[in-house]
Amino acid sequence: MIRKLTSGKYRLYSLKTDPKTHKRRNLGTFDSLEAAKKHEKEVQYFKRHKG
Repeated sequence: MIRKLTSGKYRLYSLKTDPKTHKRRNLGTFDSLEAAKKHEKEVQYFKRHKG
């Protein structure tokens, strides 16, 4: 999930909430929406191809 911050940057959040804090985990902050989308694809690839 990508959200735009008030600073104009974009932050990638986990879809699942953190069990301890009950908030979404920050997966990185990026200057552009394209960079955030690229990293989101990399995260999804890693989740299915690790090991």
